[in-house]
Amino acid sequence: MKSEQIAGIRPEVIVWARESVGMTVEDVAHKLKRPREEIEAWERGEAAPTYPQLEKLAYDLYKRPLAVFFLPAAPEEVAPKHEFRTLPDTDLESLHKDTYLHIRRAHAYQLALKDLFGDRNPMGPGIWQTIKLSTDQSVSQQAQAIREYLGITLQVQCSWRDDDTALKQWRGAIEKAGVFVFKASFKQKEISGFCLTDTHLPVIYLNNGTTKTRQTFSLLHELAHLLLSISGLSKLDKQYIDFLPQAQQRIQRFCLAIADEILKADKRYIHFH
Repeated sequence: MKSEQIAGIRPEVIVWARESVGMTVEDVAHKLKRPREEIEAWERGEAAPTYPQLEKLAYDLYKRPLAVFFLPAAPEEVAPKHEFRTLPDTDLESLHKDTYLHIRRAHAYQLALKDLFGDRNPMGPGIWQTIKLSTDQSVSQQAQAIREYLGITLQVQCSWRDDDTALKQWRGAIEKAGVFVFKASFKQKEISGFCLTDTHLPVIYLNNGTTKTRQTFSLLHELAHLLLSISGLSKLDKQYIDFLPQAQQRIQRFCLAIADEILKADKRYIHFH
């Protein structure tokens, strides 16, 4: 019967599914139009959802296959607050559900790439294997090393006729260097993008809802994270950096400085400096 509670659902899986999209119990109760106490009972194992309720949880709220809720234990996934150290804890705790889903999608892309290519990159040795950035060394020299590796001179850069061409050229050069670049529009407008490190198949994921110049700057900013072997998540407003621990502040300012140095000769990016 549709009104009967479903047996066999592990409460810890329900908790994991909710937390994996950054939702609170109150959020779920509001979406399902049910008392908060009822959701809490599901998560304690004292009650269980009906089949229609489980379908709504799986497909509408948590974006998971229905079968996941019958697993004996919650699957292992790295939560954003543990994966990304480039945002303050308060920002990581307030990520929108949509941002969680973009991060999950990027991981799925990376897994698909691993299924396709195995332990190799189709472009051969990548830029992250050749250039290892250091916050203790010259920003200008390291930025020049990136530019030379990508094969983009100042003269070529300044010859591009518009912002769209510039973004496509930088993206093409970075993809030829072995980094996979994806784009999508974020509902959380203040997120500029993020990157996921990997030995063979690193990923950069940009907020396509920002301007072309912003996407280009974010592309190079996230590339700097990868060359430091760091998975990064960044915001448009740089004020968040002031709330990071000292070591993370230094890393973020360094990555911004690398992007600044590469782009500073182009007047289109003057407002990012």
